[in-house]
Amino acid sequence: MPTSFSRPIPDFKSASHTAIISDLHLTEAEPVNLRFPLWKKFKTRQFFFDDVFESFLKHIEEKAQGAPVELILNGDIFDFDSVLRLPEEPVFHVGWLERHRGLFPREERSRYKIEVILNDHAEFVRALREFILRGHRVIFVIGNHDLELHFPEVQEEIYRHLNLPDHKRGDVRFVEWFYISNQDTLIEHGNQYDPYCMCEDPVNPFIRGYNYVSLKLPFGNLACRYIMNGMGFFNPHVDTNYIMTLPEYIKFFFKYVAKAQPGLVLTWFWGAVVTLLHSFFDRLAAPIRNPLKIEDRVSVIAEKSNAEPRMVRELKELFVAPAASNPFLLARELWLDRAFIIFVAFFLIFQLMVFIRAVYEISFFWAFIPLFLLLPFFLFYSKSVTSLVSGYKEPDERVLAMAGAITKVQRIVFGHTHHTRHEIIGSIEHLNSGCWSPAFLDVECTKPIDQKTFVWISPTESGSRQAELFRFMEGKSELMVNPGRG
Repeated sequence: MPTSFSRPIPDFKSASHTAIISDLHLTEAEPVNLRFPLWKKFKTRQFFFDDVFESFLKHIEEKAQGAPVELILNGDIFDFDSVLRLPEEPVFHVGWLERHRGLFPREERSRYKIEVILNDHAEFVRALREFILRGHRVIFVIGNHDLELHFPEVQEEIYRHLNLPDHKRGDVRFVEWFYISNQDTLIEHGNQYDPYCMCEDPVNPFIRGYNYVSLKLPFGNLACRYIMNGMGFFNPHVDTNYIMTLPEYIKFFFKYVAKAQPGLVLTWFWGAVVTLLHSFFDRLAAPIRNPLKIEDRVSVIAEKSNAEPRMVRELKELFVAPAASNPFLLARELWLDRAFIIFVAFFLIFQLMVFIRAVYEISFFWAFIPLFLLLPFFLFYSKSVTSLVSGYKEPDERVLAMAGAITKVQRIVFGHTHHTRHEIIGSIEHLNSGCWSPAFLDVECTKPIDQKTFVWISPTESGSRQAELFRFMEGKSELMVNPGRG
């Protein structure tokens, strides 16, 4: 994080009013496809909400009744994985894979991507700048889709676009994966408890390649880059849009995809293979660590997060193991196990037919008989295999209790799942701020889910603070009642 301030960094440890939003997934504007208008429709400017965000900032100022507001942008504010635009005259070599699926997570490339996002969302930048100038502060918590915020040059590009006076730059802060607000609330994006999306080491997130420094991306990011970026009729913001049964995939293909992308199966297959290989080799790459500076690094993370160094180390112990440790599990999630079964079946049947035809003059059409006999077993296997991607996203009671004990709070706020929550789990008040992303249940983008929700923490008459979950609609906030709230 840049440190060229004209005065010391402001004290962030106390806050009266805190607003928390997550999962905006701001990315580049997708040009409208005139031939196939449903192609990545969710990414077009039609669904930009920059003006709504500006209205939201003014609304929370009104709710605070003149008091300073602490705005926490709790991860996945930017979606680097969905940016496919390339520089017209790149100063770095752009490989074939980058031209088709987006630039690799290296500092100069990531800086270009954040510049693309901020230019396309100029109204968002202006609204955030004016909010800060009016006396409020902003904290960026790094999530899984904006891991590239770890690069200092990317953070500097955001400062450049905000164009703040020197004495206001300190009112913007970037934190690695957690933040403690007013010593009563722990805020995390939540991806560190999802094995498919966790950053393996946010304290030391970089790995060294040949002549370059890169980020080690989680499996979920790689799947979005190499698979979802090439399958424009699937919305990556909703699991049910791309995690289906075989009959559902077939129905979806003939309804939406057949004319626009008849080679979808090949697109999926090579994307899945690249994702699996990239995950495997990234898993083998060791993070860049300097033993002489580890404690300094931990101290800096703690200071920015209003924590103690021991909290950083102890919270890190709660992380789940990355799914990339098990390539067979990843192959199953990518459907490559089913592809392998089909390949082996065809190969064995072909070899059998070649042997039989050497003795008897029969048609190759007889090969369909064993294929039809094997089909029920294949369908039974496919149906018995369920995806674990969705099931891992909610932290369990043990994680919440341990995180609360470590940070000495009784309230924890997450994002990541795109599902709003407000409940008491054990001794911890747990909230999830939902999402603002262009998440739709249908390809036509007519059924939005969990849009424009936020957590609002404000003081009570007793001197403590209370947390509430709101939905922001038409310039007003509506309190969301949750049956899980104790």
